[in-house]
Amino acid sequence: MKTEDEDIKLACETLRKGGVILYPTDTVWGIGCDATQSNAVKRVFEIKHRADNKALIVMLDSESKLDRYVTEVPEIAYDLIEVAIKPLTIVYDCGCNLAPELLGEDGSVGIRITRESFSNRLCRAYRNPIVSTSANISGEPTPAIFKEISEDIKNTVDYIVETRRNDNNLNSPSSVIKLEAGGIVKIIRN
Repeated sequence: MKTEDEDIKLACETLRKGGVILYPTDTVWGIGCDATQSNAVKRVFEIKHRADNKALIVMLDSESKLDRYVTEVPEIAYDLIEVAIKPLTIVYDCGCNLAPELLGEDGSVGIRITRESFSNRLCRAYRNPIVSTSANISGEPTPAIFKEISEDIKNTVDYIVETRRNDNNLNSPSSVIKLEAGGIVKIIRN
């Protein structure tokens, strides 16, 4: 069994090479890649059999990095992140410095700041944003724990993190809100 440090090192090496990882997040197990590498992002869409017009979520370790990937971060975003009691994905109007395949048709991007230990350490060590999408084929149920992830998914990624594989805590996907111009907050998923 690898230590968490070894897992993070190997996951980072895989991400740097444009690979795709399967890893535990602050919500459910995720399929991830470097959010700045188009070819890696395209592979995630292929693995999930997902239409490429459905944007993917990006994960960061700190809200201080938001302005690197969002043209204009509304002040309310920082307040919402601070008071959120469960994982929160915020959709911002205009993403930047990311693979274009990640952005919605309107240029928007969904970003979540992870507070969970492993995914936060991974994001911090990797230093680039990481894609975070549920570890399932599109349209199929989201696996709540590692042992529910299909072999199809496990066989198509380049690295599977060992940390938390035996964790049976049932987590759910994040809440999703969209921050629109003029300070309008729109709830997409509660």
